[in-house]
Amino acid sequence: MLTILGFAMIATFLVLIMMKKMSPIAALVLIPALFCVFVGKGAKLGDYVIEGVGNLAPTAAMLMFAIVYFGLMIDVGLFDPIVRGILKFCKADPLRIVIGTALLAAIVSLDGDGSTTFMITVSAMYPLYKRLKMSLVVMTGVAATANGVMNTLPWGGPTARAATALKLDAGDIFVPMIPALAVGLLFVFVLAYFLGLRERKRLGVLSLDEVLEQEKIVKDEEQEQEQEQNEETVLVGAGASAASGSGDDKVRTTKTTGGAGSGTDADPDDSADDADDVRLQGLDPERPTLRPKLYWFNALLTVTLLTAMIMEWLPIPVLFILGAALALTVNFPHIPDQKARLAAHADNVLNVSGMVFAAAVFTGVLQGTGMVDSMAKWIVDGIPEGMGPHMALVTGFLSLPLTYFMSNDGFYFGVLPVLAEAGAAHGVSPLEIARASLVGQPLHMSSPLVPAVYVLVGMAKVEFGDHTRFVVKWAAVTSLVILGAGILMGII
Repeated sequence: MLTILGFAMIATFLVLIMMKKMSPIAALVLIPALFCVFVGKGAKLGDYVIEGVGNLAPTAAMLMFAIVYFGLMIDVGLFDPIVRGILKFCKADPLRIVIGTALLAAIVSLDGDGSTTFMITVSAMYPLYKRLKMSLVVMTGVAATANGVMNTLPWGGPTARAATALKLDAGDIFVPMIPALAVGLLFVFVLAYFLGLRERKRLGVLSLDEVLEQEKIVKDEEQEQEQEQNEETVLVGAGASAASGSGDDKVRTTKTTGGAGSGTDADPDDSADDADDVRLQGLDPERPTLRPKLYWFNALLTVTLLTAMIMEWLPIPVLFILGAALALTVNFPHIPDQKARLAAHADNVLNVSGMVFAAAVFTGVLQGTGMVDSMAKWIVDGIPEGMGPHMALVTGFLSLPLTYFMSNDGFYFGVLPVLAEAGAAHGVSPLEIARASLVGQPLHMSSPLVPAVYVLVGMAKVEFGDHTRFVVKWAAVTSLVILGAGILMGII
């Protein structure tokens, strides 16, 4: 019963958000709460949620301060040289832009943190996608898949978990997998090429100057139309004054383009357009937040922070808290400037942290009610006895759905040891099982249980359901390509 309810809960969640019947935050909270009652453990819902929140609180803190830190680094221009190089390669060609997205995401993924990768990639590429009216789900899909392949780095998380769970050396797991992972990354670039080709056919190729000139012409036309409307309004207002016989020489004028009011002349998309205008200026070389004199300080601070993450000198949330506070104080010593920078990034911080704590309800109920254990046991028990000698292949296939529907911790510490034990009984090395367990990571990075994906879709202003519909098939194929390459090369 728990197995059926567990799969039903996950399916209900995915269907509702993909059909846009509920927002991800509402679905992450209400659906597990409802299923917790169905299981008959509604009285323990509070305990499950508190436990889930406690488990994810460090992740939420890390994401909050990582967004602030890297947001500040983007503001002060630390990544401008890298971005300029990528954008110089991309020009205004949709094909090059999509390939550039994959390249930038892969390079930044070397730090081992998905949230960082998505913040930098979206901040750099969003303006081009928006200006050229390219599909934003192509950007999120390519970035997530590229990051998923690179997430297998020893300091990225999954490899370390597999090594810990099976008491192996992370290098022994990862190094032999490099050729297969390279094939997977190559496939991501091939995928980016064909997706970019599709965008190029849809939009054509323009130089960036032509794009900007078109925008200028459109803006000039809109300003002329607004001026004409204002002039007509003045004439109408003057005629109305004369007809009323007031004898007042002053002419009362009214604007026809309301702002935040609720009248019929208010444009409901004004706030969204204004926000987009701000985002399009995100890498403006003349922006007042640039700190060229502090460039090397910020570079050294970031390198030190990433080194500390890799070397595990301090917990990652603590490192980002310290780094964000130091970066804010040095780059913006005046209190009003600090408040302005925090306010500028508050929207992303609130969206992501809210999503993480909502996901805590989902994972808390899954784990607390025993649904996860029941689903894992059902899947493992369903493996035919004759597949024992091929447990590495089985593990590779199972890593796709299991790491998508479960957290990495749940899979690597709960399921992987069982699979390794079953493989060992048939002479399959634990190293092969561990390597095979990594192939599902491209799909895992778009799981609703991964907090970083909400950074990606939030900053890109893409609905999570749209992102899921687009990326799942391509991420699954990428995982299968890695698995196939590993088998052909004798790695798995």
